[in-house]
Amino acid sequence: MNSNQEQNNEEIMDVEKIDSEEIKIDDKSIEIEDIYKFGWSNYSEITNGRFAMLGFLAIILIELISQKPFLNWAGIF
Repeated sequence: MNSNQEQNNEEIMDVEKIDSEEIKIDDKSIEIEDIYKFGWSNYSEITNGRFAMLGFLAIILIELISQKPFLNWAGIF
């Protein structure tokens, strides 16, 4: 048990020794493209997810305000 704790402490100390200057990060990897592209892309997926969240929020608000299930309110059931 003691040897495991000592090993963990050594690993933590090794991590603390790393300076931010030692870590090389490519500038291009930091940039996030927020440009519209046709088809399956990150931008399209994020936009569709946001609209889906707004749609679910709208359904919840309709149910809370009308005190009816959404399907009854929409005339489906």
